[in-house]
This record gives sequence, structure tokens and C-alpha cells, in this order.
Amino acid sequence: MNAAAREVAVVKAKPYPFFFTPKTTTLIVIDMQRDFIEHGGFGAVLGNDVSLLAKAVQAVKDLMSLCRRHQVSMIHTREAHRADLSDCPPAKLRRGHATLRIGDAGAMGCILIDGETGNEIVPELAPLPGETVIVKPGKGAFYATLLDDLLRGRGITHLLFAGVTTEVCVQTTMREANDRGYECLLVEDATESYIPAYKLAILEMLRAQGGIIGWTAPLAAISSALEGTCRRCVGYRGRPSEEQCRRMNGC
Repeated sequence: MNAAAREVAVVKAKPYPFFFTPKTTTLIVIDMQRDFIEHGGFGAVLGNDVSLLAKAVQAVKDLMSLCRRHQVSMIHTREAHRADLSDCPPAKLRRGHATLRIGDAGAMGCILIDGETGNEIVPELAPLPGETVIVKPGKGAFYATLLDDLLRGRGITHLLFAGVTTEVCVQTTMREANDRGYECLLVEDATESYIPAYKLAILEMLRAQGGIIGWTAPLAAISSALEGTCRRCVGYRGRPSEEQCRRMNGC
């Protein structure tokens, strides 16, 4: 086992440091699907500038590589419905573009239907064999899925979040996780919104009031936490002083 996987990592996060152990932490990568990120997909049909979401792809890729190196487990999600739409509430089905809704044929197959080309995760972020993919019919990844059972069965207590969009599926899932008792951190540059102001607002909301929902931090802080020189106080560049180590977690 990688040495870091046995040690407590300390992230320079907001509103204050975030402590986690790799073996009890899972990265959840939310809905990095072609329909939301690529031109010609459902996101573009709704009138959005998909290049704003595409900005997150490289950061998510780097975050995934970092977590794989340090044995942080990973779960990917896709928002999708059955072909007969039996798992899609009528209220959800009625919303969206005036002429193109869930289940209708688009440029990359039927919109938000499991198995269609547009519903696939973008190739750069394809899950590796053995990594779990959760197909979710709602915005939150805990609704009508086995995600909570899966995490508890693995002994997971801490979650890192990445994906799109910040204010819809990412925020919803993080709030669901918080209500279930998980310690949650959103990686700031590994999430994006079609409306940048919404992303900034959500980051502030999640970490407000002393981290009422959780923490946020940039990818660089996660990297430092896992690859720093002091294994127990690895959120700090260089080796902390003896006093810093003792104050933070009794090194």
C-alpha cells in the first residue's frame, strides 16, 4: 500500500483544513457526460456554452490520476433514464427545451437515455475496469441508487467531489451526502457551471457558516495533501515545524 494511503492527509481548504485518510475516502465524479460537455449535446441544445464545462475536463483528469496513484477509491455517475422513461417523473420530463426533451432524438442519440452515445462519459475521463459507475435518474446521486449502501459497505467516511454542473447535480449530491453524515469537499477547479456566477455562489454557500455543508479547495491543495513531504501534515508545502505538526494532529 502507498504510504500516503495509511496516513492522514491535511488539505488547505476553506473554511478550515480538511483531514482525510485515503483508504476511507472516495472521489465521486459527477455526470461528465458527452451530452453536457460536447458540442451538439443536450447542454448545447438548451442554449448553453458547453466550452465552460469543458474547462473542467483536464482538472478532473488530473484529479482522477492523483486519486488512483494514492489509492483513493472512485465512483463515476451518469444521469440517465430507461428507454421507456418509466423512471423519469412527469414533472422532470416536461421541463427543458421547448422542442427537445428527455427521450427525444438528438445529435448523439436519445437525450439522457442509458446506452446512447451522448450519455457516455467523455473519453478523456473514461472509468477504468473495476471502477464503479452509478446510473442515477435524479439530480442527486443518492436518490433511487445504491450509492449509500456501497459507500458504507466500503467503510467510506469522507468524499471528494468533482463534475458538473456545480449548482445542480454536484451541489445536490453533496448536500445529500452531508445529510447522511459524510465529510465532503468539493474540488473547486474540477467542477464547472454553464453560468460562472452560479459556481462562485455555490462554493460560498457550501462552505458558509463554518462549513455548513462541507469544504472546498483547489486541486493543487489536494495534490499537496497527498504528495507532500511530511506524511502526516501533508497539506503544507515543505516539512512543517514540530509545533505545527503537534497542533494539527499530533505528529
